[in-house]
Amino acid sequence: MNKILWGIVVLLFVGWILGFLVFKILGGIIHILLILAIVLIIYNWFSGIKEKG
Repeated sequence: MNKILWGIVVLLFVGWILGFLVFKILGGIIHILLILAIVLIIYNWFSGIKEKG
């Protein structure tokens, strides 16, 4: 499950970068993807802390 979350985060981040550089029209939607990627990173980080604790 951890690898799947990181894969999604990487895909969202790459999509954000491509959208920001290539598709200026979809800039707002791409920023939403970045926010989703950050939320997944934070969720993954807290899930890892709960498993260790």
